[in-house]
Amino acid sequence: MDISNYKDYLINIAKDILRAHSPSAYTPRITAVMKKAAAETGTEIKITNKGTFVLSLPGKSSKMKIGLAAHCDTLGAMVRSLRDDGGVNFIKVGGPLMCTLDGEYCTLITRDEKEYTGTFLSLSPSVHVFSDASTRERNPENMYVRLDVNEKTAAELRSLGIEKGNYICIDPKTVVTDSGYIKSRFLDDKISVACILTAVRIMKDQGIVPRYDTEIIFTMYEEVGHGASSVPEGIGEMLAVDMGCVGSDLECTEKQVSVCVADSNGPYNYELTNRLISLCKKHGINFAADIYPHYGSDIRAALVSGNDIKGALIGSGVHASHGMERTHIDGLVNTIKLIIAFLTENE
Repeated sequence: MDISNYKDYLINIAKDILRAHSPSAYTPRITAVMKKAAAETGTEIKITNKGTFVLSLPGKSSKMKIGLAAHCDTLGAMVRSLRDDGGVNFIKVGGPLMCTLDGEYCTLITRDEKEYTGTFLSLSPSVHVFSDASTRERNPENMYVRLDVNEKTAAELRSLGIEKGNYICIDPKTVVTDSGYIKSRFLDDKISVACILTAVRIMKDQGIVPRYDTEIIFTMYEEVGHGASSVPEGIGEMLAVDMGCVGSDLECTEKQVSVCVADSNGPYNYELTNRLISLCKKHGINFAADIYPHYGSDIRAALVSGNDIKGALIGSGVHASHGMERTHIDGLVNTIKLIIAFLTENE
């Protein structure tokens, strides 16, 4: 399948999604982006009580429902307390790699949607002042966010609407290189969201209909462990599209789609995994089958919540996960091809 005409669409929708701040449970900005993206594919997004976005595709048969999942939520931080030096203390939302946050720009969003820019910093931020500037541990207890405001005291910060529980969103710093690399924070898992939406757009444009009725779910709590704990009723098979791991003794590269055989929670469904590998071989899709040593996904959330599903996981290879991540357009194309093959063919 030639999808070269859709590369620009893929990159543009990825940029839109990456630009919209959406740390776990914070939905106002990503909601507008997802509604617009769905409308462009001729579909409509439904939003559950939990905040999950659901997109339904009628299939050739209603004998079974297929589930396709990716997560829109990202890592981030939240205000723990206000300081008297024009900054705030914070807690993590999800598991960002803390050593990569030191010096990163961010945006604090108040409950009435005001924005204040800032920077994550160590409490020993200057080599010219602190003897432990390079050795002090980087964690929330030893870091803070310096806000770009003239107000200093906690009382003055409160007058701006800054308070405990405000989200602090890390700047994604998205860049697309001439060599085809996409580097950004939060490719896990917004780049998979973009891949799924592009697959839907291709299928709609080319009149491709899934084998079975398909429920596509975009979750908002994956980074805190319970994204797909509730899924639409009737789903028999579910494919999570999340980042593929790159590094150590794993075979996957940024230019491949990864088929996850097992992660730190155990194996994925054997039959479904075999089918995905067979589809890759059948269509000449560049792939690697790997075991992820430190990983969990929306499939685990669905299974431990009692959903009776067969679950599998794929995703474009992403380097340096939970830090400054990078993937390649070739890996995204291979992922889209496998998504469409999975939805339309038995094997």
